[in-house]
Amino acid sequence: MTLDSMKRKYEPRKVADQKVATSAMIASLAAEGYDTVSAPFGHALIEAARGDDRIVGLSADLSKYTDLHVFAEAAPDRFYQMGMAEQLLMSAASGMAREGFIPFATTYAVFASRRAYDFIAMAIAEENLPVKIVCALPGLTTGYGPSHQATEDLAIFRGLPNMTIIDPCDACDVAGMVPEMVAHHGPVYARLLRGKVPSVLTRYKPDYRFQLGRAQMIREGADVLVISSGIMTMRALDAAEALAAEKIDVAVLHVPTIKPLDLDTILAEAGKGGRLVVTAENHTVNGGLGEAVARQLLVAGVAPQFRMIGLPDEFLEAGALPTLHDMYGLSTAKVAEQIKGWL
Repeated sequence: MTLDSMKRKYEPRKVADQKVATSAMIASLAAEGYDTVSAPFGHALIEAARGDDRIVGLSADLSKYTDLHVFAEAAPDRFYQMGMAEQLLMSAASGMAREGFIPFATTYAVFASRRAYDFIAMAIAEENLPVKIVCALPGLTTGYGPSHQATEDLAIFRGLPNMTIIDPCDACDVAGMVPEMVAHHGPVYARLLRGKVPSVLTRYKPDYRFQLGRAQMIREGADVLVISSGIMTMRALDAAEALAAEKIDVAVLHVPTIKPLDLDTILAEAGKGGRLVVTAENHTVNGGLGEAVARQLLVAGVAPQFRMIGLPDEFLEAGALPTLHDMYGLSTAKVAEQIKGWL
């Protein structure tokens, strides 16, 4: 990197006539009005480990930032700190799985998908081993910029045979996915919401529980069907509430399992005539939920009016999350604005 390019990298830039703050703070995910649950992943892993001696936890110097420190404090003899070496982390998890353990390996999503991909592919996925890779900071959930924003992780892992992929919406999903990951015999990649995680889904569907491989209708609606995953289900539900005031009726189908997709449910709902179908994801529009759904609709001969909400095919800015979410179309207001504009 030249001195000139370094200077440009850290200069405030203008995007669409809006000056962007260059603070690299990791902000809390804005979830106004929702109750939160502290470290649901760590506590769910402790609960699962009480009934299964095979469960162990590993981290690459990020246990505090993946909520695995909760597990480490409760079961220190089953926790392994691998240091800042993600390739070693995945290789060690592979070896432990071969010896009969069920390793939960945690790091940031960018480090698993970019830095350790070959080790995951060769040591874990090819052998179909029960390693559970749980990664914080998925998509645009950090303001640190391209070095920490895993905007393409789903695309990377969707192409990997044997890999199951989960993109949870809230604390209920995060807690519920842990026992199902344990029960699943192969490798799993799960995006992680950490810290104080909002509780969203049971507000709209009190009997909701995470089911691996299943999409669930959270909100019915006659005008628009939003097929969403991760935090974008929360944003879609909030946008649906806002649009209801304008007499626009929005249904929200939550798809927490990206691979394998619940094709039966998606095709059945998208096939109901007269609704605009919109996918919404915290991921680049390339290779994620939107393209997966579009492919299946085309193959099945289902042809609704179709649009996608997602991140652009570019390296994103650094800054405060509310600013970035508004800039890149992931905020509630921007989701509602886009849907309304397509009708």
